[in-house]
Amino acid sequence: MSEFGNGPVLVTGASGGIGGATVSHLVKSGAEVIASGRDEDKLDQLAAKTGCRTLAFDVTSEDSVKGAVEGLDLWGVVNCAGFGGEIATPMDTDITIFDKVIAINARGALLVTKYASQSMVRLGQGGAIVNVSSQAGLVALKGHISYGSSKAALDNITRVSALELGEYGIRVNSVHPTVVMTPMSAWYWGRPEIEGPFLSRMPLGRWATEGEIAAPIVFLLSDGASMISGVSLPIDGGYTAI
Repeated sequence: MSEFGNGPVLVTGASGGIGGATVSHLVKSGAEVIASGRDEDKLDQLAAKTGCRTLAFDVTSEDSVKGAVEGLDLWGVVNCAGFGGEIATPMDTDITIFDKVIAINARGALLVTKYASQSMVRLGQGGAIVNVSSQAGLVALKGHISYGSSKAALDNITRVSALELGEYGIRVNSVHPTVVMTPMSAWYWGRPEIEGPFLSRMPLGRWATEGEIAAPIVFLLSDGASMISGVSLPIDGGYTAI
């Protein structure tokens, strides 16, 4: 048995940057990994690079999640599938986008947890779940009414799941990253009027890398974190500490 239990770890959102980095870190650490995501070409590339298995399903569809995950022998889960939505205030938010953000970030993670935990309980070997939340779930960020709300909901899913699943030896934690500066995030966070004031409030004063998010996720899945459950771990350069 490896330090990640006797079974595979399912990583959703694996076609994205943080998800892909998490898959790579897990494989290098000796874990068996099943990667899921929306971009099957990227999943195939990840599989060729790391040797992970792939499993495509739609986190917004209970039928799709159930068909893929129900009965799948798993030891661990990383709920990394996510959607950023829009930058908007409560006054001008698009409720259609709000609904989509909630459907992917909160409802989707709950659906995966629902069916994965059933198998984990059935196997009786314990396990670990890590939900990828955000600093936006811990503090108010301008323009993040939809995204922050979805991550706050995910945080409650984490806490209640830790309470409910603890008796089966299943640990549930969340990580709360700051921004990873990618081309997708640069359109907003890369603006001088946004980036400058934000980083000036962060003690470490820089954006995170994908690897800096993946490494704590891997730790929380490992035996080294065997007494850690129900934790919300900021990976934000100290931003939410001030």
